[in-house]
Amino acid sequence: MELTGSQIVIECLKEQGVDTVFGYPGGTILNIYDELYRHPEIHHILTSHEQGAAHAADGYARATGKTGVCMATSGPGATNLVTGIATAYMDSTPMVAITCNVGKALLGKDSFQEIDIAGVAMPITKYSVIVKDITVLADTLRRAFSIAKSGRPGPVLVDITKDVTAATYEYEPKTPEAIAPSIEKITEEGLDHVVSLIRESKKPYIFVGGGSIISGAAEEVAHHIQAPVCDTLMGKGAFPGTDKLYTGMLGMHGTKTSNYGVTKCDLLIVLGARFSDRVTGNAAKFANNAKIVQIDVDAAEINKNVVVESSII
Repeated sequence: MELTGSQIVIECLKEQGVDTVFGYPGGTILNIYDELYRHPEIHHILTSHEQGAAHAADGYARATGKTGVCMATSGPGATNLVTGIATAYMDSTPMVAITCNVGKALLGKDSFQEIDIAGVAMPITKYSVIVKDITVLADTLRRAFSIAKSGRPGPVLVDITKDVTAATYEYEPKTPEAIAPSIEKITEEGLDHVVSLIRESKKPYIFVGGGSIISGAAEEVAHHIQAPVCDTLMGKGAFPGTDKLYTGMLGMHGTKTSNYGVTKCDLLIVLGARFSDRVTGNAAKFANNAKIVQIDVDAAEINKNVVVESSII
């Protein structure tokens, strides 16, 4: 069936199971808002400022496990999303930001409220793109949701020129492919090495980060080795705060018990944490008495801030 670009945007949101969108309208995105008005099954929450929409979409994603969606118009509307997008990027929150830009013929001419938001957002997104051709609109939006949720989650920005939202093109519905965890980098040798380090350890400590929650692996943080457990702010809730083995947060805003314990342990098992400077302080002196095992979804985090003995991706 032939639909306008705005209708394709809404149909793609419905494909992805989106039921809530946060945003603030403006000139270039009005076509999408007009179409959104015709679809009450997608609940739109009007914020008082675009930055609120980005933060709300981030919070929605954290609370529900779904991909958060926010929308804004061109220029200042789009740039107001940046702080919320950066927050989602730093905290690995799946989010899709949809913005609209001036018409293709006006791009690059310093037109009214024209900003290269795809370029602005590039360092703080997993993927950032401007759509200037309606023939690729649906597939670009589908790819955006897949990228936001796969691997280490994060925000994606899709900017759409206003003429694309008004143009028409043939639309064919597609069922989103399931995003399965990637395990090809996990090796028996790596697992065996970690197991040997645990068996050799006399004073192991477990350090839990937000990755253990995002991955749905929090229930696996169990008592198998009877080690004390500390966490990051992002890791709160992965391990019960009432458990006798829980010692509190680690680092600058953490407890004396956790900081002292990690200093004295001989093995630190790190589950989905990235060794923030708020946690490590002087990284050269962090857990100096311990061998460190890091389990993380992102290979770029291994040995980035703290050198580890062993790792599992």
